[in-house]
Amino acid sequence: MDYEKLNTTPLDKKAWRMESEAPSLPEAHRSIAIPKNLGFWRKLLAFSGPGYLVAVGYMDPGNWATDIQGGAQFGYTLLSVILISNLMAILLQALCAKLGIVTGRDLAQACRDHYSKKVSVVLWLLCELAICACDLAEVIGSAIALKLLFKIPIIYGVCITSVDVLAVMYLQNKGFRYIEALVVTLILTIGACFFAEIVFSHPNMHDLLRGFIPTAEIVQNPKMLYIAIGILGATVMPHNLYLHSSIVQTRKYEQNSAGKSEAIKFATLDSSMALMFALFINGAILVVAAASFHVHGHTEVAEIETAYNMLSPLLGVSFASVLFALALLASGQNSTWTGTLAGQIVMEGFLNIRLRPWLRRLITRLIAIIPAVICTALFGEQGTERLLVLSQVILSMQLGFAVVPLIRFTSDKKKMGEFANSWWINLLAWTTAGVIIVLNVKLLLDAFGVTQWVLKTIR
Repeated sequence: MDYEKLNTTPLDKKAWRMESEAPSLPEAHRSIAIPKNLGFWRKLLAFSGPGYLVAVGYMDPGNWATDIQGGAQFGYTLLSVILISNLMAILLQALCAKLGIVTGRDLAQACRDHYSKKVSVVLWLLCELAICACDLAEVIGSAIALKLLFKIPIIYGVCITSVDVLAVMYLQNKGFRYIEALVVTLILTIGACFFAEIVFSHPNMHDLLRGFIPTAEIVQNPKMLYIAIGILGATVMPHNLYLHSSIVQTRKYEQNSAGKSEAIKFATLDSSMALMFALFINGAILVVAAASFHVHGHTEVAEIETAYNMLSPLLGVSFASVLFALALLASGQNSTWTGTLAGQIVMEGFLNIRLRPWLRRLITRLIAIIPAVICTALFGEQGTERLLVLSQVILSMQLGFAVVPLIRFTSDKKKMGEFANSWWINLLAWTTAGVIIVLNVKLLLDAFGVTQWVLKTIR
């Protein structure tokens, strides 16, 4: 086997079983050259792109449902959850980039090479569930936007979203940079729309800033905790961990210690800057909901369509609702493309199954579209809104199964060599994993009433 092709080191040969014979996302692997003599800013621009593809998953329609509900019910309180979730995301995505750059493996391939076949299959199934939940949110979000803008019934809008897979196929054939450019354009569109919405809503800056300070009430209030974990699931996406570890390998950097070190630095800057933009978008959604609905006593607003209908009358700006729907459509379409890429990476990495990209993406879309159509037909459009929030909680439940292997691999000196995590990075990473797992366990206990039973017993 050609170890140089896989971007491995002698340490890797001893630490991995070497079952991943093909590079991750082979059609785009090392397809973007990085010239050696570029200055800092031009080199940062050359490395920039993967971070923004990852960031779109942090501002998908699932975020809208949870952020709107959180802002309407609890004001600015859950801004602290968005901030903490974003800091967690920055750390975890940096580890993903390092794993991909140093080992030449994405996270799915690394799991397949490290764990037994049975464990790998279980992890793959859990990851597929997370991708389906994410894709479901994107399909429903895009369909809702089409209804709001063009009066297309949701059940038809869900079907229309299936054709966006053709755009992904066309752009990827043109080159990976075309996908990155379109994604950045749509992100800027979302940002411009919500900047205007914040200006229109006139939030109370004192209350807004105080919302970034965590409070014990978030954990003690089951309803608030449910939304908080939904925000966590919508912010730190499991499939983004697999995606990022793959797409950083689209850059053709030097295959030595200095080259990898430089690639890690610029990839981390790229993802951190992109995720700070995602923090603005997520925070803006919640702030607009808090300033528009919570302040005026409309705490029951939990649905995107309700928010759309109420924004213009409450803010006194006729096109506020149109900007809201336009940003939602851009968000749904953006997230769709990265979700289909993640689906391809996960299946190929865990199972070493090489389907044609168009077939894999079509399967991913159908898995999301079928439940959305069934839910819309059985429960109406209100049911699809509830499905949005539930999908984000499902995403959060899968996080631990992706985060724990990621931290294990990047802290192993046999696998990572000189690039293994330092003790303080490990401390932060395991603390992050612990917070995610503990909150998820508490949510499950609350769902079954176990927490309340224990408290009553103690008293």
